[in-house]
Amino acid sequence: MDGMSIVKINALTVPSDQRETLEQRFSSRAGVVESSDGFEWFELLRPLEGTDRYLVYTRWRDEESYRAWLEGPMKAAHQGSGGGRPAAGGSEVWTFEVVQQAAPKPKEG
Repeated sequence: MDGMSIVKINALTVPSDQRETLEQRFSSRAGVVESSDGFEWFELLRPLEGTDRYLVYTRWRDEESYRAWLEGPMKAAHQGSGGGRPAAGGSEVWTFEVVQQAAPKPKEG
């Protein structure tokens, strides 16, 4: 792997009555992140047990790419969105550096 990607995980505390709202908002999002320079991956993870926190997983080429998206397209997308009350009651962002990764091996045959 060339360079070390970074992962940003936004842990969102979502009350049970707001889960559907949160998921709808993400499914109808503008999709700006996918065309952002340095963007590598996105996943919205729904909790199944043990927590009420959704995880928003994004992977970036580097911190600079993430910051450029955060201060540009993401900020613009959230200004004046008028989406009503926030679906999440709290948010915490975690940052990780990818030091190892693995992908499925192709099947021989």
